[in-house]
Amino acid sequence: MDAPIDTAQTARSSRTTCLIVGAGPAGLVLGLLLARAGIDVTVLEKHQDFLRDFRGDTVHPSTLELLDDLGLFERFDALPQSHLHRVRLPGADDEDVPLVDFTRLPVRHPYIAMVPQWDLLDLIAEAADLEPSFTLLTEHEVTGVVRDGDRVVGVDYSTPDGAGTVRADLTIACDGRWSVIRQDVGLPTKEFPVDFDVWWYRVPTRSRIGGSLLPRMHTGRVLIAIPRERYLQIARLGRKGTDAALRARGLDALRAETADLLPEVADDVDSISSLDDVKHLSVRIDRLRRWYAAGVLCIGDAAHAMSPVGGIGINLAVQDAVATARFLSPSLTDRTAPVEDRVLARVQRRRALPTALTQGVQRLVQGLIIAPALNGSVVQPPQLIGRILRRLPGLSVVPAYIVGVGFRPEKAPAWARRRSDRSPSSVA
Repeated sequence: MDAPIDTAQTARSSRTTCLIVGAGPAGLVLGLLLARAGIDVTVLEKHQDFLRDFRGDTVHPSTLELLDDLGLFERFDALPQSHLHRVRLPGADDEDVPLVDFTRLPVRHPYIAMVPQWDLLDLIAEAADLEPSFTLLTEHEVTGVVRDGDRVVGVDYSTPDGAGTVRADLTIACDGRWSVIRQDVGLPTKEFPVDFDVWWYRVPTRSRIGGSLLPRMHTGRVLIAIPRERYLQIARLGRKGTDAALRARGLDALRAETADLLPEVADDVDSISSLDDVKHLSVRIDRLRRWYAAGVLCIGDAAHAMSPVGGIGINLAVQDAVATARFLSPSLTDRTAPVEDRVLARVQRRRALPTALTQGVQRLVQGLIIAPALNGSVVQPPQLIGRILRRLPGLSVVPAYIVGVGFRPEKAPAWARRRSDRSPSSVA
């Protein structure tokens, strides 16, 4: 006998109040918040699960506080993770300069947590699944929007079993910098020049490396080593268009470069087993001039592609999600009229300034540090600045705040908050 069809699930998958495209941090946080407001929300994710190497696995203090307010921090804290407390740069007098110190932040969790992103997404999805109005549909790849006149009224999707359509009062794109929704709607974009890319790989380590970021620069080569549990996550920076040249030089050349810049792991570089494990990220910085059209809104990387500088993109996207939930929940609860453009515009007005400021900081770092370093210049804080920072280490809280908290942190709405508990069954 055939298995019974879940008609409620089928109905929800064909019609919903709010449709979210993309189950990344922004999409799942938004879905959880709206579901806790009692709004019928469906999230479409093209992959089967979250088990992918995201590399952007930083969870900043602003997001840690959000997890706390949502009652999820204790369960998050139980996940395997390492903590990043400081960023130091070598000074002109061979003494490290304390550039960023998260421990000085006046927040509940003054550090960056390094957690595999699939663990974070699983945790949020499990919490959202406890809400009766939440549906997550995996292996649903969105292929385009559905329109009624000039208004977006849903999306078409494909699955391993065929194709279909989900109609919604409002569609929200959280599907990243290559967003299908963003491209199909044709929203105007402002792009900024970026002349470097990043190659990600990991080096398992025999000994524990401390909780400080390790940026290394020498003769036109730049590595940033992020301490993790039992390995370093390496970000190698290089000029755009040089991926083929890197691979042509071969694995031994990459190992030698890593050992030269990171002598702490010179005995471990043989664990880099293949160039197939070295993932190339084409860096881009852009933002939509308008984040919305009738019936559709873009947030997160779908609205503003971020540089990996500072690892801020994920957390900025989460802040977008919190603001979006707060502004849209009244309109989505009252379904007597479509969500008006002026309501969607409020989201952009709220989040556009922190996005622009954050991208401005990233471009400043690109111009003052990354570009000169890739040109072979010695990039070090001037001796005077180094002495000031050592004498007044409290100044390191300023860049810590920009990176760890952001220009406009968002707080969880009161209706979405829960008491913290390790048990998923208690998050209701």
